[in-house]
Amino acid sequence: MNRIHYSWIILIIAFFSIIVAGIVRSSSGVFIVPFENEFGWDRSVISLAFAISLFLYGLSGPFMAALIEVIGLKKMMIYAMATMLVGIILTFYMEHSWQLVVIWGIIIGLGSGLFLTVLSTYVSNRWFVKRRGLAVGILTASTATGQLLLLPVLAIIVEDYSWRWAICLIAILSFIMLVIILFFMKNTPKEAGTFPYGMDEEIQESSVLHKKNPILMAFHSLQEAVRVKEFWLLAGSFFICGLSTSGLIGTHFISYCISFGIPIVTAASLLSFMGIFDLIGTTLSGWLSDRFDNRWLLFWYYGLRGASLLLLPFALNEGSIILLVIFSIFYGLDWIATVPPTISISRQIFGVEKSGIVYGWIFAAHQAGAAVAAYGGGLIYKLFNSYTWAYFLAGIFCALASLFVIVMKKQTLNVGTQKEINMD
Repeated sequence: MNRIHYSWIILIIAFFSIIVAGIVRSSSGVFIVPFENEFGWDRSVISLAFAISLFLYGLSGPFMAALIEVIGLKKMMIYAMATMLVGIILTFYMEHSWQLVVIWGIIIGLGSGLFLTVLSTYVSNRWFVKRRGLAVGILTASTATGQLLLLPVLAIIVEDYSWRWAICLIAILSFIMLVIILFFMKNTPKEAGTFPYGMDEEIQESSVLHKKNPILMAFHSLQEAVRVKEFWLLAGSFFICGLSTSGLIGTHFISYCISFGIPIVTAASLLSFMGIFDLIGTTLSGWLSDRFDNRWLLFWYYGLRGASLLLLPFALNEGSIILLVIFSIFYGLDWIATVPPTISISRQIFGVEKSGIVYGWIFAAHQAGAAVAAYGGGLIYKLFNSYTWAYFLAGIFCALASLFVIVMKKQTLNVGTQKEINMD
C-alpha cells in the first residue's frame, strides 16, 4: 500500500487552518447586532472595525508572502495563529468601541492575513507540480467551509446564551489548530524528506529561504508588477470581488436579513448553506482552471454573481424563503470561485517564484474592496435604513469586473503553457 504523499498532509493542515481563520472572519456578521445591543455602539462604528480588519489582512498579504521566504512557512503559521488567538481572547475584555477597532480591526486582521491571503497560493505552488489548480480550489473552498460548519452554531449560541460563549468556541478551535501546526507542519517538501507532488525525484527542489528584507521584497515585486497591464486588470476585478463577497455578504447579509424580520439563526443558516455550494463551486473552479481559458471562467463568474446580487433585494422584499434558497445556491456556487482562475493567471504571467508575492498585492486590492463594502454597507444602512442600494451597486460593479477580465490578451494566458512575461 502506497504512503500518502506528504503534500496532501500539508494541504489538510492548511485547509483546516484556513477554516479556523475563515470562522473568525465570517463570525463578524453574527456579532454586529449583539455588540450593538450590549454596548450601544453605532452600527457604522462596528462596521468600521470589521472593515479595517478586512483591509489590513488583505494589505498584509504581500508582506506575509515575503516573510515566508525569509523565516519559513511553519513559523509564519505559528505566529499568525497565535496573534489571532490573542485577539480572540482580548475580545472578552473590551468595553469601548476603540478597543473593538484595535482588537478586531488590527490584531485579528493581521493574524488572519496569512491564512486568508497567500497561504493557498504558497502551498499549491511549492508543494504541488501536478493538481495545482485542484489544490488551490480545495484550499480556497475551506474559507466557505468554516461558514458551513459553524455559523449556524455560533448564531444559536449567541441567541440562546451569549456572544461570549461563541467567542470561547472560536478560541478553543484556534488553540487546537495552533498545536497541530506546531507538531505536524513542515516548511518545504525537502524538510519532509520528499518532493513536491508530481515532481520527478531527479529534479532538485530549488526552494530556499532568502536573507532579504521582506518589506523591500514585497515592494520590489509591486514595482515590477505595476508595469504589466494584466496586473491592474486583475487587481481591479479582485477589488470588485472583495466588495461583492466578504465585504458585503460576509459582513452585512445576516443584518440585512434581520432587518426584514428573518431570525438570526435562519440568516446564518442561509449563509452557511452558501458555504456548502461554495465548497463545490470553488473546488470545481480549481479543476476547470487547469483545463479552460481562465479569462472566460472569470467573465462568467462575475456576471452571474452580479445577477444574483440584483436578485437578493427582490427576494427579501417578497419575503420568499424559496427565492432566498435559490439565491444561496446560485451565489454560493460562485462565492470564491474567482480565486483559482485569478491565481492561475497570475502564476502564468509572473511565474511560480514571483506569483506568491504578486498575488498578495492583487489580494490586497480584493480586501480594499471588501473594506469599502463593509464600511460602506453600514454607512448606507445608516443613511437609508436599508442595505438595498448597497446590493444594487455591487451587482453593477460585478458587470464591470466581467469586462476587466475579458480584455486581457489571450496569448498571455494560454492554459497549460509555461510562458511567462520577463519582468527583469
